[in-house]
Amino acid sequence: MAELAQFKGQQYLNIETFRKNGTGVKTPVWFAQDGDVLFIWTEISSGKAKRIRSTARVNIAPSKGDGTVTGEWVAAQATTDASPAALEHIKGLMSRKYGFMFTVFGWMGRLRKSQYVTIKLLLS
Repeated sequence: MAELAQFKGQQYLNIETFRKNGTGVKTPVWFAQDGDVLFIWTEISSGKAKRIRSTARVNIAPSKGDGTVTGEWVAAQATTDASPAALEHIKGLMSRKYGFMFTVFGWMGRLRKSQYVTIKLLLS
């Protein structure tokens, strides 16, 4: 699938989630790929997680860390999962991809007592 291939080797993706009034909110995030699925790790109270729980429809595109899009926007369906199994799975994927930097963010999160959720993205 050519749409999914554009994310290979990328460090960031830009995810556009939608408010209840339909306004899009774009956010660059780290992500990991497992087969045909893309995953994001985020705080359970983040705006993007809240918006996805309200509206599963999102748009995604490969991007730079500042949000500059480097590929084509594609439609996707997003779901959240805060189960221990899902969190362990994504922690492994993110650790392999981002290494020490992901570990540092994990330490900071533990200090803040943050709770996390995975966002699973399937291209439409």
